Amino acid sequence: MTALPEPLNYPFNKVERLEFDPGYAEARARDGLTRVQLPFGEPTWLVTRYEDVKSMLSDTRFSRQQALGEDEARVLAYTHRPDTLLNLDPPVHTRLRRVVSRAFSQRRMERLRPRIQAIADDLFDELRDKGGPADLFESLFRGMPTMVICELLGADFADRHAFHQWGVTLASTASAGTTPEDIARADAELRAYLGELAARKREEPGEDLMTVLVESQDGEDPLTEKDVIGLAWSVLLAGIGTTTNMMANSAYLLLTLPEHFRQLKERPDLVEPAVEEMLRHTPFTVSAMFPRRAVVDVELGGTLVRAGETVLASLMAANRDESVFEDPDRLDFTRANNPHLAFSHGIHHCLGSQLARTQLQVMIHGLVERFPGLRLVPDQEIPWRSGVTLRGPAGLVVDW
Repeated sequence: MTALPEPLNYPFNKVERLEFDPGYAEARARDGLTRVQLPFGEPTWLVTRYEDVKSMLSDTRFSRQQALGEDEARVLAYTHRPDTLLNLDPPVHTRLRRVVSRAFSQRRMERLRPRIQAIADDLFDELRDKGGPADLFESLFRGMPTMVICELLGADFADRHAFHQWGVTLASTASAGTTPEDIARADAELRAYLGELAARKREEPGEDLMTVLVESQDGEDPLTEKDVIGLAWSVLLAGIGTTTNMMANSAYLLLTLPEHFRQLKERPDLVEPAVEEMLRHTPFTVSAMFPRRAVVDVELGGTLVRAGETVLASLMAANRDESVFEDPDRLDFTRANNPHLAFSHGIHHCLGSQLARTQLQVMIHGLVERFPGLRLVPDQEIPWRSGVTLRGPAGLVVDW
């Protein structure tokens, strides 16, 4: 058997702010996949080319569930929970995703959009009434995704501050000052809350996700209580921490690239493609995550991945692949062809992708139309997330 190459340390380089790691382009240029060693777990094969990433993410010969455990290649010391939707394989994943996808149907998302707009309008009104300077992170990005998730789950708006804290703690994981005890406590508190919410929805059903999950405990192939809480947990975590980060990064780009902000003021019809382009272009995370294990030998990207070895797909690298995206390092709001993979691909494609898109569109429309003179307060020291997962500003003080 051919000896495996010596793995490279990954993440490749320490990058600042929203810089793109040049190591990804070097990896794409190599023959085959790139063998890497993350801070924790076993070495893995890093997949960086667009077509290889798509192929791997849709190939059932690669198991997410079998990659879990102490050997999982990861940037964090803690291991991932085996009971969340993202970490399951078919047929269990298929059954659970079918249930929760009902809450994310196009009809439900269309019905939710006016509520998202109303939530955003209230926050914009409050921001304008208070006047500048103001921190967009505190005034807008912290509240909007949390209130939208409350609306989606059928939770009380009064609980949004606790929701936000749980979501940020669990999503940021290794940020400075966040301990394993903090994470465990937030997880236990959130799961207890969701259990109580499920009990209320059995007595008082509504038009919300938790009601959909609770009603799926009856009939054929019913969900368990653990299933219900795990699915709601997954939705909340994805819907708060990551969406807050996407909003902050998108606003940061627009405020530090004034010609792009001006372009959207002059052509608001470009907001939707601008959202897609920022999703493609912006490295929202520090590294690729969630490896999968080959259950049989698989040829991928010119490399024979042996059964038992793992592969790790970099969505960021795929989104900068010059064979798919012309001039991929340029942020172009008029880009015609943009089949990006920011929300992944295959069976684990993000269920809430349309919800996240809608919030980003509403947020950016509001900023460019209601605050056309928006600008960063000069000489501020922008705080940045210090963890090893999400990348983005933790504050943006603006005036108008």
